[in-house]
Amino acid sequence: MFSLEIDTLARLVIDDARNRSLRLVTAESCTGGLVAAAICAIPGASDVFERGFVAYTNRAKAELLGISGDLIADLGAVSEPVARMMAEGALEHSHAHVAVAITGVAGPGGGSPMKPVGTVHLATARSNQSVHHRQELFELDTRWDIQMASVQTALEMLRDRLR
Repeated sequence: MFSLEIDTLARLVIDDARNRSLRLVTAESCTGGLVAAAICAIPGASDVFERGFVAYTNRAKAELLGISGDLIADLGAVSEPVARMMAEGALEHSHAHVAVAITGVAGPGGGSPMKPVGTVHLATARSNQSVHHRQELFELDTRWDIQMASVQTALEMLRDRLR
């Protein structure tokens, strides 16, 4: 299901987390749980993967992760502050040490001039450390391609955060 590159990254993330005795949590919107699936597809993931949140709607982001409805109304769900708060909320609502969050426009519809299809905000949080953010514009042909590019980027960010 996943590319060799994503599979390899997921294995490395699991190994890095295991070696540091850290647990992982995901908070996903536009990827719908694909980062969690990539991690959980690897044998031994249960050693480090604590849980995953699929917060696809704004209401789910508020209920599951504690994101303010006002923040979403003011800035939109696809924004740096929402990605950062998703990562922080995932840590707060789990027993994990490191979180990754993704919110974006995977298409083919839903884009705008300010947030075109392929706009993705990712964030990682680690207990007692600052949140790291990254914005991408994946100019790819299909929804699946945008989602897979987002999964790969999330795993790369997790790997960096675990070091």
